Amino acid sequence: MAAVRKLRTCVVSPTGKHSASVIFLHGSGDTGEGLRAWVRDVFIQGLVFKHIKVIYPTAPVRPYTPMKGAPSTVWFDRFKISQNCPEHMESIDAMCTTLASVIEDEVNAGIPKKRIIIGGFSMGGAMALHLVCRYHPDVAGVFALSSFLNKDSVAFQAAGERLRAGLYLPELLHCHGTSDELVPHQWGEETSLQLTKAGMVTTFHSFPGLNHQLSQPEMELLRTWILKKLSPTTTT
Repeated sequence: MAAVRKLRTCVVSPTGKHSASVIFLHGSGDTGEGLRAWVRDVFIQGLVFKHIKVIYPTAPVRPYTPMKGAPSTVWFDRFKISQNCPEHMESIDAMCTTLASVIEDEVNAGIPKKRIIIGGFSMGGAMALHLVCRYHPDVAGVFALSSFLNKDSVAFQAAGERLRAGLYLPELLHCHGTSDELVPHQWGEETSLQLTKAGMVTTFHSFPGLNHQLSQPEMELLRTWILKKLSPTTTT
């Protein structure tokens, strides 16, 4: 069996004792370092915590069909940027296996999965939803920023199966700009609604006038939510 590829990561260490972790996945064509810099640009305070490590992995370069097969740092391939097409399951499943090693590294460092949050921007948010709904539903939470899932996503099916079995699903924080021209606000809203129907506790926040980008109010909301889910006083 081939060894799982290790991803390059940009890590923001906690200023105190490490007791929780956040894995933040970038959008298509970006890098972990690029996302970290973007967060810092729009939110001067940054996602820096006393007890939480923030990990920004970088996706490997692969051909990306929406760019006519040009190479790009993407978590998975898409047949096209649309809700109404099949998911590229081969690339999604392969990346779920690769990203599992990032989670495993945190667990091996003494951080239980109930003290880990996974999320992302755009494609990174969709990747996080696949990872959490299908393979790692025992994490503390998941967030998706300007993200969507295809209408027949297997992530919806996986969440629904857990609901019917009476099993735990983590909470979803979903944020989307109303002026997003790449991933329409409606796509994000419908994704959140589908996951709610499937059994997830979801909170959907609309940001008026925001395009396909991060914003300071969004980062402030995310920071507050992370601290609520990963309180320094939570027993582990």
